[in-house]
Amino acid sequence: MPQSTPKATTLLEAAVKYLETELMPTLDGYHRFQTRVTVNVLNTVRRELELRGAQAEVEHARLVAILGHDGEVEALSVELAEQIRSGAISIDDPALRAHVRQSLADALAINNPKWLTR
Repeated sequence: MPQSTPKATTLLEAAVKYLETELMPTLDGYHRFQTRVTVNVLNTVRRELELRGAQAEVEHARLVAILGHDGEVEALSVELAEQIRSGAISIDDPALRAHVRQSLADALAINNPKWLTR
């Protein structure tokens, strides 16, 4: 992509800034609420663009370490669930618990990072 094109995250930040600082103060009721929802959606998309790539890489590494072989993240996740269900991997396994904890933190970092600071 040409350098003269702004990054998607920059465009999303600009849209959020406009909605929050210029539009929302002029609104009330239903339209203010819907604008707040839109701001939240745009911020979620921005965080996903910023974070998900790196998160996916370390998620893959965690799954490979737990299962002992490579594969696509989705297939590895399905296999992990099957192994937990069958009892092949204990829910008390420290690597599994760390994986689940980090996966939840990664999801919250995108969906609602305020929950991480509570």
